[in-house]
Amino acid sequence: MTLQIETPALLFSATSLILLAYTNRFLTIASIVRGLKKNYDEEANKSILLEIQNLNLRITLIRYMQLFGVLCLFLSVFSMMLLFFEYQTISLYLFGLSMLSLLISLGISFWEISISVNALRVHLSDLVEKK
Repeated sequence: MTLQIETPALLFSATSLILLAYTNRFLTIASIVRGLKKNYDEEANKSILLEIQNLNLRITLIRYMQLFGVLCLFLSVFSMMLLFFEYQTISLYLFGLSMLSLLISLGISFWEISISVNALRVHLSDLVEKK
Protein backbone atom coordinates (compact mmCIF):
# COMPACT_ATOMS: atom_id res chain seq x y z
CA MET A 1 0.00 0.00 0.00
CA THR A 2 1.30 3.44 -0.86
CA LEU A 3 0.49 6.65 0.89
CA GLN A 4 0.36 10.01 -0.83
CA ILE A 5 1.45 13.17 1.00
CA GLU A 6 -2.10 14.59 0.64
CA THR A 7 -3.68 11.77 2.65
CA PRO A 8 -2.33 12.75 6.10
CA ALA A 9 -3.10 16.37 5.22
CA LEU A 10 -6.79 15.45 5.08
CA LEU A 11 -6.78 15.05 8.86
CA PHE A 12 -5.70 18.66 9.46
CA SER A 13 -9.07 20.33 9.05
CA ALA A 14 -10.99 17.56 10.82
CA THR A 15 -8.58 17.42 13.74
CA SER A 16 -8.47 21.20 14.07
CA LEU A 17 -12.26 21.40 14.25
CA ILE A 18 -12.42 18.57 16.77
CA LEU A 19 -9.81 20.27 18.96
CA LEU A 20 -11.77 23.51 18.79
CA ALA A 21 -14.94 21.68 19.90
CA TYR A 22 -13.03 20.02 22.75
CA THR A 23 -11.66 23.39 23.88
CA ASN A 24 -15.16 24.90 23.85
CA ARG A 25 -16.41 22.01 25.99
CA PHE A 26 -13.55 22.50 28.40
CA LEU A 27 -14.15 26.24 28.75
CA THR A 28 -17.89 25.73 29.30
CA ILE A 29 -17.37 23.09 31.97
CA ALA A 30 -14.65 25.16 33.66
CA SER A 31 -17.08 28.08 33.89
CA ILE A 32 -19.78 25.85 35.37
CA VAL A 33 -17.31 24.41 37.92
CA ARG A 34 -16.29 27.91 39.03
CA GLY A 35 -19.94 28.85 39.56
CA LEU A 36 -20.70 25.64 41.44
CA LYS A 37 -17.61 26.06 43.60
CA LYS A 38 -18.77 29.55 44.55
CA ASN A 39 -22.23 28.15 45.42
CA TYR A 40 -20.65 25.33 47.42
CA ASP A 41 -18.52 27.78 49.40
CA GLU A 42 -21.69 29.74 50.30
CA GLU A 43 -23.81 26.69 51.13
CA ALA A 44 -22.16 23.31 51.60
CA ASN A 45 -24.67 21.24 49.64
CA LYS A 46 -23.79 17.60 48.95
CA SER A 47 -25.49 17.61 45.55
CA ILE A 48 -23.30 20.52 44.42
CA LEU A 49 -20.23 18.58 45.51
CA LEU A 50 -21.39 15.54 43.51
CA GLU A 51 -21.90 17.74 40.45
CA ILE A 52 -18.41 19.18 40.84
CA GLN A 53 -16.96 15.65 41.05
CA ASN A 54 -18.87 14.67 37.91
CA LEU A 55 -17.58 17.74 36.09
CA ASN A 56 -14.05 17.03 37.32
CA LEU A 57 -14.21 13.60 35.66
CA ARG A 58 -15.46 15.22 32.46
CA ILE A 59 -12.60 17.75 32.53
CA THR A 60 -10.12 14.88 32.88
CA LEU A 61 -11.71 13.08 29.93
CA ILE A 62 -11.58 16.26 27.84
CA ARG A 63 -7.89 16.60 28.64
CA TYR A 64 -7.30 13.08 27.28
CA MET A 65 -9.50 13.81 24.26
CA GLN A 66 -7.31 16.83 23.53
CA LEU A 67 -4.12 14.86 24.14
CA PHE A 68 -5.04 12.16 21.62
CA GLY A 69 -6.33 14.77 19.17
CA VAL A 70 -3.03 16.65 19.29
CA LEU A 71 -1.15 13.35 19.01
CA CYS A 72 -3.18 12.57 15.89
CA LEU A 73 -2.22 15.90 14.35
CA PHE A 74 1.42 15.52 15.35
CA LEU A 75 1.68 12.02 13.88
CA SER A 76 -0.01 13.18 10.67
CA VAL A 77 2.50 15.99 10.23
CA PHE A 78 5.39 13.67 11.04
CA SER A 79 4.02 11.16 8.55
CA MET A 80 3.91 13.87 5.88
CA MET A 81 7.49 14.84 6.66
CA LEU A 82 8.62 11.23 6.28
CA LEU A 83 6.74 10.98 2.99
CA PHE A 84 8.56 14.08 1.82
CA PHE A 85 11.86 12.33 2.58
CA GLU A 86 10.51 9.16 0.87
CA TYR A 87 10.26 6.90 3.92
CA GLN A 88 7.05 5.25 2.73
CA THR A 89 6.84 2.31 5.16
CA ILE A 90 7.50 4.24 8.36
CA SER A 91 5.16 6.99 7.21
CA LEU A 92 2.39 4.47 6.61
CA TYR A 93 2.71 3.13 10.16
CA LEU A 94 2.76 6.61 11.67
CA PHE A 95 -0.33 7.55 9.70
CA GLY A 96 -2.00 4.41 11.04
CA LEU A 97 -1.06 5.49 14.56
CA SER A 98 -2.49 8.94 13.91
CA MET A 99 -5.79 7.37 12.83
CA LEU A 100 -5.75 5.21 15.96
CA SER A 101 -5.16 8.34 18.08
CA LEU A 102 -8.13 10.00 16.43
CA LEU A 103 -10.30 6.94 17.13
CA ILE A 104 -9.24 6.94 20.79
CA SER A 105 -10.00 10.65 21.05
CA LEU A 106 -13.45 10.15 19.54
CA GLY A 107 -14.11 7.17 21.82
CA ILE A 108 -13.27 9.20 24.91
CA SER A 109 -15.48 11.97 23.53
CA PHE A 110 -18.39 9.52 23.32
CA TRP A 111 -17.73 8.49 26.94
CA GLU A 112 -17.73 12.13 28.07
CA ILE A 113 -20.96 12.85 26.19
CA SER A 114 -22.58 9.81 27.84
CA ILE A 115 -21.66 11.14 31.27
CA SER A 116 -23.06 14.54 30.32
CA VAL A 117 -26.35 13.05 29.10
CA ASN A 118 -26.76 10.99 32.28
CA ALA A 119 -26.14 14.09 34.43
CA LEU A 120 -28.79 16.01 32.48
CA ARG A 121 -31.25 13.16 32.91
CA VAL A 122 -30.73 13.32 36.69
CA HIS A 123 -31.56 17.04 36.60
CA LEU A 124 -34.63 16.43 34.46
CA SER A 125 -35.84 13.60 36.70
CA ASP A 126 -36.45 16.21 39.43
CA LEU A 127 -38.88 17.99 37.10
CA VAL A 128 -40.66 14.76 36.20
CA GLU A 129 -41.05 13.84 39.89
CA LYS A 130 -42.57 17.26 40.68
CA LYS A 131 -45.19 16.79 37.97
